[in-house]
Amino acid sequence: MFLSTHIAASTRFETLQNLMPALLLHDLPFEIVPLEARLLLCSTPAGFPSPAADDIEEPIDLGTWLIEQPAASYVMRLDGTSMSGAGINDGDLIVVSRAKKPRPGHIVVALVHGDRTLKRLKRAGDRLWLIAEAEGYGETIVDENVEIWGVVVGLARRY
Repeated sequence: MFLSTHIAASTRFETLQNLMPALLLHDLPFEIVPLEARLLLCSTPAGFPSPAADDIEEPIDLGTWLIEQPAASYVMRLDGTSMSGAGINDGDLIVVSRAKKPRPGHIVVALVHGDRTLKRLKRAGDRLWLIAEAEGYGETIVDENVEIWGVVVGLARRY
């Protein structure tokens, strides 16, 4: 079951990837996220290897683990480097929740004059700003031309 679900999801993802135009952020339907993968270790030491085979756990549903409120969440692929200082890189998948209330300090997806962007929400005095986490990008004041669309609650990356 897992293998067939994973292959089907992978095939849909590759097909979707070939059909998508290059946009700032790509919306990905939940159906293409593999439903479950084996969780081999509950934690992996970064120092000396652990020979214990007893650490194997039950399978984990990555979609459920990453996405707490599926009806109010989206998976988007990032295109650009403006958030590399926050550890979010070009090509990463981000999970965006529309249910979580945006607060200063959160990384958010915002519509600025109708165009999507990913920035950190900051407060300076009595104003809110969208701030990039990399050099060479401007700041955007949150005004009537900006809509905070959702809060980043998860990140997935392939190496």
